[in-house]
Amino acid sequence: MARNNTRFIEAHNKLLTICDKTEIGGTLQSENVLAADLGVSRTVIRSVLARFDDIGLIALDGREKVIRRRTRAGDRLEKPATLLTIEELEGRFLDWVLRMDVPPGTALNVAQLVKEFGVAPHTLQEFLSSLSRFGIVVRRPRGGWVLHGFTKEYALELSDFRTVLELNSVQHLVALAPDHPIWARLDVLEQAHLALLERIDRDYHDFSVLDETFHEAINSVVTNRFVKEFQKVISLVFHYHFQWNKADERTRNADAIQEHLAYIDALRSRDVGRAQAAALRHLATSKQTLLNALQANSHTL
Repeated sequence: MARNNTRFIEAHNKLLTICDKTEIGGTLQSENVLAADLGVSRTVIRSVLARFDDIGLIALDGREKVIRRRTRAGDRLEKPATLLTIEELEGRFLDWVLRMDVPPGTALNVAQLVKEFGVAPHTLQEFLSSLSRFGIVVRRPRGGWVLHGFTKEYALELSDFRTVLELNSVQHLVALAPDHPIWARLDVLEQAHLALLERIDRDYHDFSVLDETFHEAINSVVTNRFVKEFQKVISLVFHYHFQWNKADERTRNADAIQEHLAYIDALRSRDVGRAQAAALRHLATSKQTLLNALQANSHTL
């Protein structure tokens, strides 16, 4: 219904202002003029005017729209809360698991999580279904979902598969033409790494986002729908593992920046062996960091 959508609410509240500028006993302009002024359809305008008539703000008499009183605070409508997209939900879900220290085997209350995250029920169900493909959550036989947990074995398998995918991306990347956009993107990323290194004492926590962007850039050269699907969950887990263990975070991130810079230099050499060796060194470090994070938080996803 029009009364429940955002365009109706925006037009409704704007028309309240127009009413306040019109004398009591005066009339509003035609539906066509109001629709043009407010950037909505005549259907929306008619719905707004009908509500104004219902609450006694105006009197509808044929085409006449007569102002009967001044507007009140209770006349204004509040916009509905903006619902999260499935992409925004990914981060919120892992943040909730980490912040609340949700242990493996926990039954997920979908109705409660819908309110917790401010998300549509179908979006949450779609998201949980996508996680189930990777064994992070499982559907119960009689309905509902259970958090399966993020074990050491899962971390090892995920890290090993990440390595396979990224080495494949490296092989493709070093063979790309000099005018391919990835080279300019690596130049920008290199400058971002150098800038963060200069302010590392203060902004070392910014590395997690930069790390995610860096690996996304490398893997973007492979246009394979199945690779992209797995990269999504890999990126999600590895991005959030930086929050799990704060011990020596500044030193670890500074070292990782140096590894990224060496990685970029190796990619520019176009030597696939050198580039993959740099990738392996860095991915081995990431794997160990992830395992250390698991030890720091035994209930981590």
